[in-house]
Amino acid sequence: MNTGNYMSSEKSKARKLVSSPYAWGVLGLLTLIYISSFVDRQIIAVLAPQIQQELSLSNFQVGLLYGTAFSLIYAVCGIPMGRMADIYSRRVMIVGGLLVWSLMTLVSGYAVSLTFLIVARFFVGISESALSPAVYSLLSDYFHSSQRGTVFSIYAAGIFVGIGVAFLGGGTVAQAYDWRMALRVVGAPGLLLAAIAWLVIRELPRGITQGGRRYNTVMSFREVIRYILHKKTVRYHFLGFSFLAFTGYTILGFIGIVLTDIHGASSMVPQYGWFMMATGLSVVASGKMADWMARRWDASRRFVMGIVAGLAGLPLYYFGLFAESATTAFMLIGLANVISSSYNGVAAAILQYLVKPDMRAQAGGLYLFVISVVGFGVGPPLAGWLMDAVFTGPYGPAKALMLVFSCCGILASLCFLKAMRTYSQDKEQD
Repeated sequence: MNTGNYMSSEKSKARKLVSSPYAWGVLGLLTLIYISSFVDRQIIAVLAPQIQQELSLSNFQVGLLYGTAFSLIYAVCGIPMGRMADIYSRRVMIVGGLLVWSLMTLVSGYAVSLTFLIVARFFVGISESALSPAVYSLLSDYFHSSQRGTVFSIYAAGIFVGIGVAFLGGGTVAQAYDWRMALRVVGAPGLLLAAIAWLVIRELPRGITQGGRRYNTVMSFREVIRYILHKKTVRYHFLGFSFLAFTGYTILGFIGIVLTDIHGASSMVPQYGWFMMATGLSVVASGKMADWMARRWDASRRFVMGIVAGLAGLPLYYFGLFAESATTAFMLIGLANVISSSYNGVAAAILQYLVKPDMRAQAGGLYLFVISVVGFGVGPPLAGWLMDAVFTGPYGPAKALMLVFSCCGILASLCFLKAMRTYSQDKEQD
């Protein structure tokens, strides 16, 4: 067999799949997998009161279970998982990760101790860190480069649909039965989804949408990291979207305190899941708008949607946080959250234009590491310290959150303006 002709034939077949109905079907399947990952990730926060009561856990232990046991290992593993996805089969990493986190969530329903739950969450964090870097790389080959803003935003919408399902569905099951049944119910579907994904998803040649040009694949792990971070646009990108993640994780972590401590409306907290579902729509709209602006003007204009996310929600946050009515606060803060979290798909899409095809997964892992450490690791603790030590009184939490959101929105927008200026010189040839 002529190997050269065989490879050429395989690439020709692969190009026919780009942006095809099959590619859109795979996008839908990957989005369902992403929804599953966020349901399994967020469900512990929803079930925390029941788990705490049955296992006699302190607030610190609950925080350890929900945050540290997952977020630290997820952030750290994202970078090497990205490297593996650039070298090995992305399909295997996606399906393997889905199997592990679904199984670990399911068996968590049989936990009899905090140690059991922490170990399970540890493996959930490792396995989920394999997903998005591999998906970012795969979707860049499944779709034409001009569609990435839209495509990545559809995928990113799974974040908020998953959180919404965890709040609404997981909470409902827990109320009807108990926390153990809720964990089993949300974990089991992932096993079926893994079987479907294995049969449906195909591995495509890397860089197929770039016309099949060859790229250097012998760079070391350290050389790839250095190459990615050497670009000013990437550094501004990471910093700017970290500020937006800071806002997103913080409001999600403290919306319960705002509604309960300021307004005495704890019954409204589970219903906040509906705003998470709506945010999925805003993420998709933001991606479509980013692609439209890229076609209408130039590709650097995709960063404008980051500026919109950083600034447009601030007036709503202000009037919502300082509202006298619980209903007004609930509605305005929720709408502000819908706007300020709309950047998620655009952020991942822009990064794909700034690195070579055989670096996309590692760049995605590095991005997830940065926003997880800054957003999840720094945001809520800093906001909590401001509430405890700086701002007091009935509206102390509101003052602390408004300061955080304002600073993050302004600083993020400045980073994006800088990134737009350097984009043309850092962009890879498409």
